[in-house]
Amino acid sequence: MEDALHVLAEYIALIVNFLAMAAIALGSLQTAWYLFRLLLTRASQEALRPIWLGFGRWLVAGLSFQLAADIVETTIAPSWEDVGKLAAIAAIRTFLSYFLDRDMEPLREREAELRAQKIAP
Repeated sequence: MEDALHVLAEYIALIVNFLAMAAIALGSLQTAWYLFRLLLTRASQEALRPIWLGFGRWLVAGLSFQLAADIVETTIAPSWEDVGKLAAIAAIRTFLSYFLDRDMEPLREREAELRAQKIAP
């Protein structure tokens, strides 16, 4: 029974890791496409803000999926070494997500200001 749970956890972790890679890859492709279009139209710096904000969201999603996969991998009878690795990985990914989110906050505020200006008569 325990072996079956290990195998199931490995497959679930593999699927969740795939989702993480897909989120990062899709976000990267989407951002590259938008940047390419901006280069062709010679858009302003203001047009870059929503692109970077969207890219940051994709990265945070990818990091969250990776953390979920790591948690699944260590759920079935983890060793202390596995728990230590998970703690280190979780700390690093949480650190990255926090600072990425913090760096995106001014972009979100500016985006909200621009939307409010467009709505106001």
